This record gives sequence, C-alpha cells and structure tokens, in this order.
Amino acid sequence: MPNPYAEAGVDTAAGDLAVELMKSAVSATHNASVLGGVGGFAGLYDVSFLKDFERPLLATSTDGVGTKVAIAQAIDKHDTIGQDLVGMVVDDIVVVGAKPLFMTDYIACGRVVPNRIADIVAGIARGCADTGTALVGGETAEHPGLLGPDDYDVAGAAVGVVEASAQLGAHLVQDGDVVLAIQSSGLHSNGYSLVRHILGQRGIAYTDTLPELGGLVGEALLEPTRLYTSPLLALLDAHPGAVHSLSHVTGGGIAANLARVLPVGSWVEVDRSTWQPLPVFRVLADLAGTRIEDTEATWNLGIGMFAVVSAAAATDVIETLGAAGLPTWPVGEVSTTARALDGFEQGAKGVDGGAVRLVGSYAG
Repeated sequence: MPNPYAEAGVDTAAGDLAVELMKSAVSATHNASVLGGVGGFAGLYDVSFLKDFERPLLATSTDGVGTKVAIAQAIDKHDTIGQDLVGMVVDDIVVVGAKPLFMTDYIACGRVVPNRIADIVAGIARGCADTGTALVGGETAEHPGLLGPDDYDVAGAAVGVVEASAQLGAHLVQDGDVVLAIQSSGLHSNGYSLVRHILGQRGIAYTDTLPELGGLVGEALLEPTRLYTSPLLALLDAHPGAVHSLSHVTGGGIAANLARVLPVGSWVEVDRSTWQPLPVFRVLADLAGTRIEDTEATWNLGIGMFAVVSAAAATDVIETLGAAGLPTWPVGEVSTTARALDGFEQGAKGVDGGAVRLVGSYAG
C-alpha cells in the first residue's frame, strides 16, 4: 500500500534503522540507575540515592552547538559534533559543583540518513561516557521542506545533583581569591557565525588547506570541545573547599562569563600576558584584519573554564588539573577594594555579578 507519510518526505523506516545503529553506543552510557533501556517514550532514572543527601539540589542545563554544525555538514564529518553538544550542556552542570546524572538529545533534520544520525549520537554517547552521564533518551525529527535534505541541528539537556552545602558560586568568593584559567582545546562551540563570516569574506572554503591551521580548514575548525566535568569533579573531591566558583567560557566571551561568578562589589583584572592565544584564534583574527583583543567578547582565546580558588589552594589546584591533562595558570586576583570601574564588564546574562576587564598584551 502507498505510504502517504513517505510521499510527504518522512521516512520512518530510516528512523528505525538509525535507532538500531545507535543502540550500542547509547547503552554503553547506562549504569544501574537507568531503567528500561533504549526506545521508551520516556527515559527512567532511579534516584533512590538522593535519600542520602541532606538537601539535594537538582541542576539542569540545555544548549545546542550552533552554526558549527554547518561546517560538519560542509565536509560531511559528523562524529565529533556530539562531543561538542555534551561539552556545551554538561560542563554547565559542573559549574555549580553538580555531578551530571543523565542527558537527552534532540536532532532535527531534513532527511534521516541513518549512518549520519548514528555518527552524531555516537559522539554524544562518547561525551556522556567521558563525563559519567547516562544518555537516557532522545528524538530524531525529520522536517522535510523546513530543512534541506542534508541540514540538521542538534540540542540537548542534562540534569545533575549537588548537595546544597557543596554548591559553588559567587557567594563563596572572597577578597584575595586567585582566578585560574583552564585551557580550551580551541574554539569549542562559540563564535562560529563570526568564523564563517570571516572565511566567506576571504573566499576560503572548508575543504581548502591552510598550513597555518595545520591542514584542512574544516577539520581544524571541528576540533571537539574539551570536556572538563570529570577532572573538575575529581578536583572537588580531592580538595574540598578549595574551589569557590567556576565559569564556563562560552557565549559572551572571557570577561562576561567570569563576571557572572563573582560577587557584586568585587573586581578582577585578567592579565593577558599570562597566556598565548591558540593559533586558530590568531589565524582567524589575521584573516579578518582585526586585533585579537577585539574578539574577546566572542571567542574564548584559549580559556575554556575559570576556577576561582582560595589563595592557599591555588598551587595544589594547578598541579591537580595539570596532572589530569588540563593546563591551568593564574590570570588574576579577586579584589573588593573600592575603585572606579570604567572599562570593566559588570555582570552578564541577567546576573548582577562582579566586574572584569582584560589588561596588558598577550604573550607571543
């Protein structure tokens, strides 16, 4: 019999095949708390262990990858974009000191290509496994006529938990605390509209080769987002009380994201001379004909996270994160001394936080 839905452009059989192809990767993220396996209408997660908490706080985050997916589509490489999604979602959970529990994903596409969907989900599953997060469900939606046949977008949401007494945030930050920068792996998943604009203006295709980027442009720009959750949770366990607040450097850039996790009345001058921006940032700024300082509100320039820590613990934190493969260095100090704040970024995204500005010149 004719299938009217298929005639309208929706291939449910392809969707079923995609689920079969992703099953093993998804199941590998499951632990004893996950009930029901893959394919239910809702994911089930046993939270009986919360009875052992004095005051459990659930933390939740949702995000996407943005226009970075356009580069994945352009060079037909889809196995890393899932890690970007996990980084954008789950690394926001750890900022409050929470351990992620589970995640769900949503993929909207113009046409279900089973192997492509399976590659995307496999990347999500790997990221979930790396961060101790169970991937308990998701949805792949085919939207012919709304999206082109090879277009797709990804989004996700995660839930974590933290004991109220262990919650991190601006309320713990004190005068004299040290601000540590934790290195990024590259652009992560922010500022790609600017990246695409720069390349378009210069007539550079993602399939072109640029020696300054180490090879194929598209592959260099798809460098996956670094995942911070597991080493940061290990740090919090190893040095209780050392870390007062964390900031994930995503949309809004360097100063704005740090300002969000500082208390009102405090300020920090971030010393640019303490690090050298990763080559990808300098190459893109040069192509744009702009100063790299002009991109600080868009790109992370080599800092993926900030940790605001007690001065006494700063050295231990640097050594612990370094041993976990996360280069970390001091960039400034929190002060509550009254001063004029001209040129400072004060709070961001609705948060009335502290004040931050970048000073000096970058190394190199």
